Amino acid sequence: MTPHPTVDGEAVRRAGPDPLGILLSCAAVVNDSIHVTIDREAVDRLAIDLAFRHVTPPAWDETIHYQGTGPNATERTIGWIFALDALNFCFWIQDPDPSYRWRIQSHGVVHDGYMALAIALRDAARAGLPIWDPAWQAAVDEDTIATIFHPLPGSAPIPLARARAAHLRELGERIAPLGLDHPYTTFVARAGGSAPELVEAIVDTFPSFRDAAVWLPTSDLSPSIEVRLLKRAQILVSDLAGAFAGTGEVRLEERDQLTAFADYKVPQVLRQLGILRYGDELAATIRARDLIEAGSREEIEIRAATIWACELIRQHLGNLNTWFTASDVDWLLWNLGQSLRPTGEPYHRTVTISY
Repeated sequence: MTPHPTVDGEAVRRAGPDPLGILLSCAAVVNDSIHVTIDREAVDRLAIDLAFRHVTPPAWDETIHYQGTGPNATERTIGWIFALDALNFCFWIQDPDPSYRWRIQSHGVVHDGYMALAIALRDAARAGLPIWDPAWQAAVDEDTIATIFHPLPGSAPIPLARARAAHLRELGERIAPLGLDHPYTTFVARAGGSAPELVEAIVDTFPSFRDAAVWLPTSDLSPSIEVRLLKRAQILVSDLAGAFAGTGEVRLEERDQLTAFADYKVPQVLRQLGILRYGDELAATIRARDLIEAGSREEIEIRAATIWACELIRQHLGNLNTWFTASDVDWLLWNLGQSLRPTGEPYHRTVTISY
């Protein structure tokens, strides 16, 4: 595959404000890519199909997430969501058997992946663990993680347990010094209702949310650039907006200035839809389930193309008078990915705390 200018100036202009610098940096990657391209005709076909079927974005799923109760209900819900997205990464296992993975059982039902994470964390909160409390978070160790996310017998333990414990400790240690009665509620309120401002505050306060990569252009004459992706920080803000939609308790505007959340599942769905196209070497690597290094050219190309493909879908839907945010498109595709045919191409495998 040769470099293909998929993102033109008109698409960048129509994207509107890009306060986080994600779209512009990802456009530079997409237009310089050698392993991944975006099929604009496939983008158009999907947008027309979604608009014709009057598809709507999925709502926040209250059945798998924790909702705080009592006089501190809002603080508990917000703190729980911060914990959820501090842990929201890398659910697959490095094993020759792709069916060997981390699974849990809750109320007689088996879950894996993100669903397992959310449900296990919900059940722990309902059982009395103060998941939302900075003091509790700051004291978490690997044994705590093992207990909360205890696998179904015969299943793998949750991967990267040490990193997950460190992320929770980071939350508690960095928000506690604010010295507030309702630290998470106040932290969110200080963003002034701006979704991009809250993303920046999260990234500035909690280093584990700083999801960026260095891109080396194919031209030796061009300088390297920082590619901002910010998957978990953006999904945290979107989760807060979803959890409190219609309540007035948390105000988060300008969500249209957020992007898609570049992970494993969404690019897999986009590829199955023919929107993302991979070069032969990259396709063979993914098919063999070989690791792709975090920060490598291939991984950055996949993630940048995912973000721009979702943006292009959003723009075409707008042309059809169907108004989605890029995160709405992402959430729609992610849910679609839960029912992918098992014979389809697998997702790429990168060991990372970013997604």
